[in-house]
Amino acid sequence: MNVIIIEDEKPAARRLDRMLQKIGVTAMAMLHSVEESLTWFNENEHPDLIFLDIQLSDGLSFEIFENIDINSAIIFTTAYDEYALQAFKLNSIDYLLKPIDTDDLENAYTKFKERIPTKQKVAIDFDDIKKLLVNPLEREYKKRFTIKVGQHLKMVSIDTIECFYSENKGTYIHTKEGRDYLIDLTLDQLEQELEPQTFFRTSRKFYVNVNAIKDIISYTNSRLQIKLNTYKQQDIIVSRERVRDFKDWLE
Repeated sequence: MNVIIIEDEKPAARRLDRMLQKIGVTAMAMLHSVEESLTWFNENEHPDLIFLDIQLSDGLSFEIFENIDINSAIIFTTAYDEYALQAFKLNSIDYLLKPIDTDDLENAYTKFKERIPTKQKVAIDFDDIKKLLVNPLEREYKKRFTIKVGQHLKMVSIDTIECFYSENKGTYIHTKEGRDYLIDLTLDQLEQELEPQTFFRTSRKFYVNVNAIKDIISYTNSRLQIKLNTYKQQDIIVSRERVRDFKDWLE
């Protein structure tokens, strides 16, 4: 079974590779851009299965198919639900929403193995894609949050936020001034709103701003503890399965 990963974020690609290894699958290559993928497909036999991110650093992954006839099955990986329907229209076996869940990955791979599709040319309707995608590479992340404080609305700039955290079924912003504000979004919903180079999800309870990190300390069971400039209410722990991605993110 020949499998490759096409994913522009190298930590995400390595994480997916590790997840695949746990279910007995080894990726023969990890590619990170349209250009790199085109070169690889021109020089290698096409794989049985591709784990394909939709948005790459130098364009949309669909551009690969505009230049090369690829006869591989595809499992799309994406952070955006609106791509899911299109992914199925493109004859993908399945799609995985980021952050990828282990059970979802196993189910998608099992579904692929059960079908064992014969290699067919992937039919893509690029006109439909262009209608669906509106400047996806120019995606803008949240720059501010509007918070209701009593009878007033307060605007909180993203630059002033040290972390987002969950507590008692609520999601809160903590600012560098030491203030905490309740917001309507969940941490899962914030996944699509926060710039990934600035904010990292250390666990199910926290997103931290790289610019607010004061100290990083070794913690029990191969975990890490993060100290922020002003937030002190709870310990911020990087869960063991996220430590490697966290270190990659810091670089």
